[in-house]
Amino acid sequence: MASIYDYSVPRPDGSELPLADMKGKVIIVVNTATGCGFTPQYEPLEKMYEKLHDKGLEIIDVPCNQFAGQTPETDDEIHEFCTLKYNTQFPQMKKSDVNGENELPLFTFLKGQKGFEGFGKGPKAMAMSVMLKKIDKDYKDKPDIKWNFTKFVINRDGDVVARFEPTEKMEELEKCVEELI
Repeated sequence: MASIYDYSVPRPDGSELPLADMKGKVIIVVNTATGCGFTPQYEPLEKMYEKLHDKGLEIIDVPCNQFAGQTPETDDEIHEFCTLKYNTQFPQMKKSDVNGENELPLFTFLKGQKGFEGFGKGPKAMAMSVMLKKIDKDYKDKPDIKWNFTKFVINRDGDVVARFEPTEKMEELEKCVEELI
């Protein structure tokens, strides 16, 4: 059976980041965008990284332009935006697909481990549900990534333990990570 450590993620320079290099760490894998209503989630992600990185947290940022074209920039422009606006220090990968025939194999694995379980409650959750029903009436039945800033949490043993949709509170993500650290 495949493990998270069997995968790697392409970096902007063309090299690969093997996840095997992160054995024993708590990992968040997140697909991001620069022009999304959820883009401000970079701020709490960076704060969490600064607070918990020395205790074993890694964040893998995978920019993606599959959701309403909200990441049209080049890898260099995305990196510049994130470092200037949010002072991000966690590694940013090459802009990649997270759904469809060209999706990164890592995301195929992650979605197979933790499928979509809903957006939760609240106005943002309702808005996402309404929007996605217009795109695909059966969206709830598919494990695909629904939007930018979907986060997968991997424990120190390499198990995918949680999936957080972009509508979920960042405090809940941090609480989950702190329990694993």
